[in-house]
Amino acid sequence: MSFLPEVIVFLIAACVAVPLSRKSGFGSVLGYLIAGMVIGPWGLRFITGVHAILNFSQIGVVLLLFIIGLELQPSRLWALRRTVFGMGTVQVGVSTALFTLAALALGLGWEAALVAGFGLSLSSTAFVLQMLAEKKQLTDHHGRAAFGILLFQDIAAIPVLALLRVMHGGAALHETHFLSSVILIAAVVAALVLGGRWLLRPLFRFIVRFGNPEIFTATALLIVLGAGLIADAIGLSMGLGAFIAGVLLADSSYRHELEADIEPFKGLLLGLFFLAVGMSVNLGLLVKIPLIVIGVVAGMLALKGAVLYVMGRLYKLPQAAPRNLAFDLALGGEFAFVIFNTAAGYRMFSGEMVDVLNLAVTLSMAVTPFLVLFNEKVIQRFEEEHAPPPFDRIDGPGNPVIIAGFGRFGQVVGRLLRMQKIAFTALEADHEQVDVIRRFGNKIYYGDASHLDLLRAARAEQAKFLVLAIDDVEASVRTAAMVRKHFPNLTILARARNRHHAHRLMELGIRIIVRETLFSSLKLAENLLEELGMEQRAVARTVATFRKHDADLLQRQFAVFRDEAKLIQTSREAAKELELLLEEDRRSEASLSA
Repeated sequence: MSFLPEVIVFLIAACVAVPLSRKSGFGSVLGYLIAGMVIGPWGLRFITGVHAILNFSQIGVVLLLFIIGLELQPSRLWALRRTVFGMGTVQVGVSTALFTLAALALGLGWEAALVAGFGLSLSSTAFVLQMLAEKKQLTDHHGRAAFGILLFQDIAAIPVLALLRVMHGGAALHETHFLSSVILIAAVVAALVLGGRWLLRPLFRFIVRFGNPEIFTATALLIVLGAGLIADAIGLSMGLGAFIAGVLLADSSYRHELEADIEPFKGLLLGLFFLAVGMSVNLGLLVKIPLIVIGVVAGMLALKGAVLYVMGRLYKLPQAAPRNLAFDLALGGEFAFVIFNTAAGYRMFSGEMVDVLNLAVTLSMAVTPFLVLFNEKVIQRFEEEHAPPPFDRIDGPGNPVIIAGFGRFGQVVGRLLRMQKIAFTALEADHEQVDVIRRFGNKIYYGDASHLDLLRAARAEQAKFLVLAIDDVEASVRTAAMVRKHFPNLTILARARNRHHAHRLMELGIRIIVRETLFSSLKLAENLLEELGMEQRAVARTVATFRKHDADLLQRQFAVFRDEAKLIQTSREAAKELELLLEEDRRSEASLSA
């Protein structure tokens, strides 16, 4: 079939299947997959050249990652490091190990088992992010965790492909070749970052000044595809190159216009990608060996889902987030196709095994919308019906002080207030913590202090002070913003986990902030200096100098805390200033002693 008739077939299939799928509550991705199965080689055979279409439609994934990068300012990306390199490493490592052991038990050689295990541990970035975006869940706890894990998976696939090439690609067997490849990758990534920082924004300023809207759109596409091709040329994924370009432009004034220009191309090409995935399904295997295929799909979903759920619990994701994460990320991924086909090219897999694995990954994508719908409509509804109320009933008049977060920090504040017979209302979002505290005879109310209804129930409009002692940084900032918006006359005294948390609270206009480890660290350092033989008066002066300098630095860095480069620069300058201050103090003390 020629080009234009194929386009007509794609559009008709999408226009029929996608609205029906969305109206049924399954989302657009399942509609594209089913449409692809119907028009593909194993359906009505309207289109048979699947491989070329799949390669071309990968541009949709590239554009998706660029737009995701636009939404991530570098400071937000740094904040995700625990999710990317913590949860991502655990998920890929544990899933790969378990899948590898299962493959070995089924008789595969260790190399084939390891490659199959790693491929099955990956999830579909395009599928999951599209699904979360449609449901407006990208900013939820499980949405942020899913994005971090997916980003790590995309990064982890790169060295695995390189290792396959080194081990089985013939000429690339030397250590020097591998080392030179690593150096080349590092150099090109650094060039992308530095070039993007110094060239992209001036380029867009020039285009806006002398060009027109069409040229702006063309420039945006050139930047995305150019960054992707550069990354692809050195062995990275095109999506990772586009993602880096997006992050570099996240702080620019052109971010929203870029997103609006790229979005239509991204939507169409991403739909084409899922159509091509649906067309590539070898449904003949499902008829020939149904039990094997279904067993691989069920085993992958169950095992990976269990790993994700347990990991979510270990990382203390709140409420239903671990379960949502397990249902959203248990499916296979598009990088698995690349890894399996690459391994088959090196004769690590038989042709039928590759087809089985590819079919299992595709079917896992097709099944996932049904599983997610089951999670939302059945499991979640059941939990909501049997869950405790969102917060306890708070009786009696309001108190002058509300303590939000009654853990180790808030309890100390509460004990001191109780000694002075000052009434307070204690709120805590952790049900287990509430039960423990109540067993010791303390009065405390269960509920999330960031919810307006709970604050009103606690008579926040009558209170004078709110002690913000919540341990979770995001919940703390969210509660502070809620209080500032609805109860502006309530004075907030906040606990901060670190300097960045303190700066985010300062951004909301909070002025009384205590970093939780500062005073205990200073006290321990004071004791240490005295044990080392330093005079008590000199120790006290040193500690006082440090405290004043640190408080001044906190205020100075507030103006630049979202700019990592300036933050590093001010920290280095401050360290030199502190050395000079302490040296001057020592000289002054020596002159007085003389």
